[in-house]
Amino acid sequence: MSKARRVSEKGKAKTLVEMISELKQKPSYHKVGAIGTFIGVMRGETSEGKQVTGLKLEAYEEKAEEVLERICQDLRAREGIIDVQIYHSLGDFSVGEELVHVVVAGSHRREVFETLELAVERYKREAPIFKKEFIIDGQTGKRREYWTQEKRQD
Repeated sequence: MSKARRVSEKGKAKTLVEMISELKQKPSYHKVGAIGTFIGVMRGETSEGKQVTGLKLEAYEEKAEEVLERICQDLRAREGIIDVQIYHSLGDFSVGEELVHVVVAGSHRREVFETLELAVERYKREAPIFKKEFIIDGQTGKRREYWTQEKRQD
C-alpha cells in the first residue's frame, strides 16, 4: 500500500472523514481524549474587502511533501499529542471549496487546540504552496489576478 500524498490535486486529497477513520484504526487510539480539526476553505473576499472569484493553488510538490511531513512529525512529539495529519489540495477553487484538512488527536483538549493552531500557522508559513487570487475591484469593476506573494511586495 503506497503512502498517501500530503499535497495532491483537488479531489484526490484525503477527506476529513478518511483521516478520522484511519486515526480510529491506529493502535494508539485508546489514548485519544480529543480530536481537533481544521478545514481551510476558499474565502470570497480579501482582507481589503475585494471580491475573490477564484483561487489557484500550486506547490513545489516534493518540498511541500517533506515540509508537511516534518511538521506532522515535529508536532507528534509534543506532550499529550497522539497524531497530527495535514493534507493540502492544489488546483483551481471556487468560493467555499475546501483547500486543506488538519487533524490533531491528543489526550486532552488543551494540547489538541494549541497544537492544531500551531500546525496551521506552520504549514502556512513553511510549506512552499503558492496562491493566486482572482479578484474584482469593487470600485473599478476591473478583474485582476495576482500571486499573493506579489501582493505582499506592493
